[in-house]
Amino acid sequence: MKALTAQAAAEVRMTLERGETLLVTIGIPAFLLVFFSLVPVLPTGSGKPVDFLAPGVLALAVMSTAMVSLGIATGFERSYGVLKRLGATPLGRPRLLAAKITAVLGVEITQVVVLAAIALGLGWRPHPAAGLAVVAELLATVAFAGIGLALAGSLRAEINLAAANALYIVLLLIGGVVFPLDKLGSFAAFAKLLPAGALTQALHPALGHGAAPGIEAWSVLGAWAVIAPLLAAFGFNWE
Repeated sequence: MKALTAQAAAEVRMTLERGETLLVTIGIPAFLLVFFSLVPVLPTGSGKPVDFLAPGVLALAVMSTAMVSLGIATGFERSYGVLKRLGATPLGRPRLLAAKITAVLGVEITQVVVLAAIALGLGWRPHPAAGLAVVAELLATVAFAGIGLALAGSLRAEINLAAANALYIVLLLIGGVVFPLDKLGSFAAFAKLLPAGALTQALHPALGHGAAPGIEAWSVLGAWAVIAPLLAAFGFNWE
């Protein structure tokens, strides 16, 4: 437990020291939230744009940190031989992956505070079902971290970088972050099976109406939260 805690603290410190990480995890979601709230060009429904955008941007923040930032950083650590050296210590693979996911959760607390404060300043007045939203974010964090680590542990660093960014763009566009899922036409059914789509399906009712998300959203999030980390653990190569 001591080794896991120490590694998680080191991971948080290294994350906060990387300027490009802060840009992806906080800067881009904050920019999207402010821009599209003030420039109502998206089909966000009859209410204020920020009411739709705030839950979606909170979902985007989880994806940015747990999948993109974590996956890319881990991929380059693997290519530089850092993970190989860690693999020779008592830390081991399961605790290393657990430490990285724990560090992501720590960074996300800062993200949520910053983005929620910006949204409130833009006029967002949520009807929070806080417990449901927290559970959804936790499940999504584990799912996205599993995806990021699975890519990082099996692909070359350069290919992993391209794959993580490409997947980020796809999920941004069809995950219900900037466009409502019901506006995606034939893509909607597929999008609801993705972790981003399931997370936005959970956050919108929980934070927008104070209602419980549907069973479909919980089922998809739960499945990804189990399958993705298992794929990462069994397919992860130290070098």
